[in-house]
Amino acid sequence: MSNLNIGIGVFIMMLGLMAIRIPIGLSMFIPGALGYMMIASDLALLNHLKGAVYARLSVYDLSVIPLFMLMGAFAMHGGLSKALFEFSNAILGRFKGGMAMAGVLACAAFGSISGSSVATTATIAQVAYPEMRKLNYSGRLATAALATGGTMGILLPPSVTLMIYAIITEQNITKMFLAAYAPALLAAIGYLLAIAVYVRIYPEHAPAPSKPTRQEFLAAAKNVWPIGLIFTLVFGGIYGGIFTPTEGASIGTAMTFLIATIRGNMSVPVLKKSLLSTAQTSGMIFMIFIGADMMNACLALSQLPNELASYVANAHISPVAVMFAIMLFYVILGCVMDEMSMILLTVPVIFPVIIGLDFFGLPPSDKALWFGVLILMVCEIGMIFPPVGLNVYIMNGLAKDVPMSETYKGVIPFLISDAIRMVLLIAFPGITLWLVHRLT
Repeated sequence: MSNLNIGIGVFIMMLGLMAIRIPIGLSMFIPGALGYMMIASDLALLNHLKGAVYARLSVYDLSVIPLFMLMGAFAMHGGLSKALFEFSNAILGRFKGGMAMAGVLACAAFGSISGSSVATTATIAQVAYPEMRKLNYSGRLATAALATGGTMGILLPPSVTLMIYAIITEQNITKMFLAAYAPALLAAIGYLLAIAVYVRIYPEHAPAPSKPTRQEFLAAAKNVWPIGLIFTLVFGGIYGGIFTPTEGASIGTAMTFLIATIRGNMSVPVLKKSLLSTAQTSGMIFMIFIGADMMNACLALSQLPNELASYVANAHISPVAVMFAIMLFYVILGCVMDEMSMILLTVPVIFPVIIGLDFFGLPPSDKALWFGVLILMVCEIGMIFPPVGLNVYIMNGLAKDVPMSETYKGVIPFLISDAIRMVLLIAFPGITLWLVHRLT
């Protein structure tokens, strides 16, 4: 059996293990180790393993991941999510469907602190969903808006997925953060427009608008200022070159902990819960790292990435057509894999293909940033795409009175918005790269 056939067989075996619900890390590690042993030898495998795990986990840049996750845990338990939703609702409550729009904006703002789509959806939904149902929002609109808004945690800094992509492709994390802002803004605008159109087509799915009083607005603004302070200091310091992303994560974590403590929301049990959840999630992420490294080492030995890059380069296919095909591949893959596993497993294979193609004359560094944002967008779509949108499942667990089929019907306008945004960003890379070029 040729090395290339071994590589293909290993990839198929991995998908099979995932299909029978073997943990993602093991689903990648076991086929990768077997394939590596078949291509090289058992001694070569042991020699690789003795240094591979330490080499991966000792990377300083990876420390930014648990730090930002801990900051998100402190924010979640510190009452900041409720303040975000109330402030967003004070701004948008005067419009038809305003509370659904407020849920999307609150998700976007909280996602910029937590960096996790699942955490964003679960946290904001617990605050917003009961209020929306109390005001007679339909279950379809309420669950779809919150599930979709939660996906912005992938795209907005300090997205864990964003940082992982930057680390494995050796890109500057600060530039990666900057590249994500314009697409994230487009996402938010598109989602708000989707809600505005939806409630005009189906006016019975949302109540009449209610303009908040001046006192309500001032009270909401007073409670939300700590979030603005954290965001300004952390990301202002990172973009201003005052400190590194890892240092910024440390400062943000300390500030969030301090604010939660001052507000009286940080007790010893809450602190333990935050630390434990961060440790568990970080451990899961690093196990996926180890499994993906094993799989990618095997695929590298099989020459599968090089063969794929060579095939695409010699196929005389339009680079833009290749990009659309890759994006479609990620949407399909998102039905069976989570976004982090997709990034860790596929980027080492597909990234050389993208760098080797000519997209509008972009230099390699710009292509890397642009491609990273596009991948994150597809991961975002996968979080709500039928039949296995993870955020839809999260909402279904929180809103047991709404059938999952209703939520999937509700996300269709948001998926249309995502498709339009995807076409725009592929056709006009400058939208993604403008802020990077202006500020670096």
